[in-house]
Amino acid sequence: MTIEAVVGASFEHSFRFTQEQVVQFAILTGDDNPLHLDAGYAATTPFKRPIIHGMLGATVFTKVLGTEYPGHGSIYLNQTLDFLRPMFVETDYIAVFTIKALHAEKHIAEITTEIKDATTKKVVTRGVATMINKEKF
Repeated sequence: MTIEAVVGASFEHSFRFTQEQVVQFAILTGDDNPLHLDAGYAATTPFKRPIIHGMLGATVFTKVLGTEYPGHGSIYLNQTLDFLRPMFVETDYIAVFTIKALHAEKHIAEITTEIKDATTKKVVTRGVATMINKEKF
């Protein structure tokens, strides 16, 4: 992916999660909250069906920033997260990344991170990543 390191540059990444990935995340983290794993329990909640762990949804940020842009060699310095709406399995999402600020003397960029439901376009998760990459910034 070739993105010019300028304030305002933006890029997107489409993705979705399966229930098997939710189960694997629950095993890996130990977060076995039935809200994520038990459809019967989730039916009694305001969501009416299991939701994805918020932190699982946010893993798309590290995937894209660590492998696509700025990519290999990047170091995460910070990531803020606001979980605005639930995420569901087998639902299409779009992660949107926009360069908010550049600090070339330190090779640092602040990149806004958003996850949007691909159908409704509503933002479900948002934040700001602070990355260092001596080759890109």
